[in-house]
Amino acid sequence: MILMAPDLLPGDFPLIVEIDANMKDVFRRIVFSRSIEAGNLLHRYMDAIGHLRHVLEYKNAQQEAQSEEEAAEYLANLEVAMGMMIAEIAASHCISSPIDLFRLFRTVAPEAAARHANHYRQTLVQVGRYLAPDAVEVENLVENLFWHLPQIANPLLRAIYLHHELIRIHPFSDGNGRVGRMAKNWLLMYELYPPIFIYGEQDRARYIRDLEASFTDLESDPNRFHDSTRRFFEDELRRMKASTGFLLSRLQRDAAMPFGEEDEDMRPHPV
Repeated sequence: MILMAPDLLPGDFPLIVEIDANMKDVFRRIVFSRSIEAGNLLHRYMDAIGHLRHVLEYKNAQQEAQSEEEAAEYLANLEVAMGMMIAEIAASHCISSPIDLFRLFRTVAPEAAARHANHYRQTLVQVGRYLAPDAVEVENLVENLFWHLPQIANPLLRAIYLHHELIRIHPFSDGNGRVGRMAKNWLLMYELYPPIFIYGEQDRARYIRDLEASFTDLESDPNRFHDSTRRFFEDELRRMKASTGFLLSRLQRDAAMPFGEEDEDMRPHPV
């Protein structure tokens, strides 16, 4: 497997401009409002971030678990992982090395980590039509992935790239989806963006389809940014636009309104 070169990433994603405009509007309202109103807006902002964090955990557990018991266990592990990430962000530390990745793996998938403590997978893995790289390649690929990350200037693209390539490498025996999505959100939240998540079953099917297509296209030609890869990046940016739109709406309008009900265009994909 050849990692996607950072310089293949295009800079022409209009959604990035819209997302950053939303976030500037959010922070502008909080910072420049009168002190009493600013305090109220900050409280509403923190509530909204908390809501998105809990939805992220719930959606991850709901979509990966095979039973209610497994979902409860996944959710508990994801809450621990989120707590660890928040503590690291508060200490001004972002995910930046394989050591951080293993820490995340141990909190997100402790049962798998207990079976393979501090080790990458030792077996072949197939993801749909895509055959993940041989186990002997994994350690070097992960090292190179973290070496590539600082070369990507835009934090949104850096986070999506980390997620995409981690899932493509599939470094662990289990929990790769959860680890990849939480790693992405660690980076996003460190950069003061809200967390993002897969919205529902249709969004999940689209996510899986586009990842598999991107992986197989890159396997055939690793030196192009394929249409399938662009679709995946754009879908991730739509999920971020939905989260930033939710934050902005919480500051503008009804603070009790749940995610996805503000405007249809705030959903990752219009129904």
